[in-house]
Amino acid sequence: MENFGALGLIAVIIVLFFLFLYYVPILLWFSARVSGVRISLLQLILMRIRKVPPTAIVRALIEAHKAGLKDVKRDELEAHFLAGGHIEKVVHALVSASKANIDLTFQMATAIDLAGRDVFEAVQMSVNPKVIDTPPVAAVAKDGIQLITKARVTVRANIKQLVGGAGEETVLARVGEGIVSSIGSSSSHKAVLENPDSISKVVLGKGLDAGTAFEILSIDIADIDIGKNIGAELQIDQADADKNIAQAKAEERRAMAVAEEQEMKAKAQQARANVIQAEAEIPKAIADAFRNGNLGVMDYVKYRNVEADTAMRDSISKPPQTAYRPPKGKDKDKDDK
Repeated sequence: MENFGALGLIAVIIVLFFLFLYYVPILLWFSARVSGVRISLLQLILMRIRKVPPTAIVRALIEAHKAGLKDVKRDELEAHFLAGGHIEKVVHALVSASKANIDLTFQMATAIDLAGRDVFEAVQMSVNPKVIDTPPVAAVAKDGIQLITKARVTVRANIKQLVGGAGEETVLARVGEGIVSSIGSSSSHKAVLENPDSISKVVLGKGLDAGTAFEILSIDIADIDIGKNIGAELQIDQADADKNIAQAKAEERRAMAVAEEQEMKAKAQQARANVIQAEAEIPKAIADAFRNGNLGVMDYVKYRNVEADTAMRDSISKPPQTAYRPPKGKDKDKDDK
């Protein structure tokens, strides 16, 4: 039992020792003192209480001190960390900017970092420009030939415009718009193929990097391909549309002619019906004439003779109808049977 009690006491002592080292980072304080960074042990303890990692703060201070940066303060680093910033990237960016003679203050670096941009990458891009490949841009020259262009845009980060400046998408959109405008204003696609650098000159002259976080250094045309003959396709489509319109109008006229023909047939049928109706009144008129004594027997006989003579003349004027006669061979076959 005494052994177990001694082991428990030793375990408690060890735990308390590590807790002491955790809340009182003596080794970290000694490392800062050796590196020339003046920071009190009390401040390191208070950092633990404020949920600020003292290791990251001390390392950032040591790096800034060794690089000769005097405007980096402990309180500002703590405030930037508590605001959600990345103190390591900020200090790395400040050191890189100092070595490259780039005017970058601590306030500007923290503002860029809190804006959501990678300040260290921005400084690297300012020193080493970045090449952005544009997607294929299709444009049509005045002669109706489509050209598909790919460009490479060399940009450098504009430190002063990183906060509130537009990103890569805006630069690519503006470059694509400039390419379309330059090709569209060309009289022929051959002129563009002969001098592709004319596109770069026109696009660069428009100041496309205004209001962006980048500075455009150059625009190089990487590839130009010939696409479709848009002008010919539009003419074909227009011809098809005109043909369809003409066919529709012709069909309309044909329908009107058919309707008029049917109307005339209906009028002819109505006229025949009127004639037949009028002819049906003749026997009644003859009967009334007989009753009233206005028509005699001899007059009626003459009327019938005129009708018979007219019918005979009509039959003579019509061509004779020949009866169908089968071939002689077929008649013989029937007789044999």
